[in-house]
Amino acid sequence: QVHLVESGGGSVQSGESLRLSCAASGNIYSIDLMGWFRQAPGKEREGVAAIDDDGDTSYADSVEGRFTISRDNAKNTLYLQMNSLKPEDTAMYYCAAGRGGAYYPSLGEYEYNYWGQGTQVTVSS
Repeated sequence: QVHLVESGGGSVQSGESLRLSCAASGNIYSIDLMGWFRQAPGKEREGVAAIDDDGDTSYADSVEGRFTISRDNAKNTLYLQMNSLKPEDTAMYYCAAGRGGAYYPSLGEYEYNYWGQGTQVTVSS
């Protein structure tokens, strides 16, 4: 079992930044893939960014160039640095983990077995 706890969400103005954190605990050695997903009201959950054990990253087109996913293995923590935030980034953001089989980290939620409870990000214009 892997437990994930997100933090760092909040309310900001457009153009500002937030850094989300995801603390992982439990059998963390059973996973090699971690990612961030988000779900806005009335929309399906979508993949935002992912990183695998090789350090390869994947980003949704809507966030590439603005968001950066990273991990601190010593702290068992995943991060999402979000810059130049837009109102359309408003969503509940979820941390997820799994064992990937793709060559590059996948943004498909079917690849992930463990999920955090989410942290709310609200961006006003």
